[in-house]
Amino acid sequence: MRREQLLQELSFKASKSSGPGGQHANKTSSRVELSWSLPETFAFTEEEIVRLTDKLAHRLTKEGVLQLASQASRSQHKNKEDVIKRFFSLLEVAIQVPKVRKKKRPSKLAKLKRLKAKKEQSEKKANRKRPEF
Repeated sequence: MRREQLLQELSFKASKSSGPGGQHANKTSSRVELSWSLPETFAFTEEEIVRLTDKLAHRLTKEGVLQLASQASRSQHKNKEDVIKRFFSLLEVAIQVPKVRKKKRPSKLAKLKRLKAKKEQSEKKANRKRPEF
């Protein structure tokens, strides 16, 4: 449901691509640019939009538009599929809620082990000193 709604909100633009293609590349528009406006989307809740804005801040324009482009292939259709796949994987990563870290105290046994190791280390170093008579 959400995926179909997002696909309707996307806008695409084709332009001439650099890269492989020979003479064919000079006359066809195989590069695909995807644009998606984050503030105008209806696919996410307010909380999710805030999280997406935070995570994708370095990729958004001043107006809050996400722009992606693909020119890997000589085919416009493959480039469009590629840019859509990248768009959804980017959103998938950005929308995840980070796990809350639970504070844990070291156990009594762990404290004793640490102190014992420190004691052994200090004795080892003390034994390296020249004996006093």
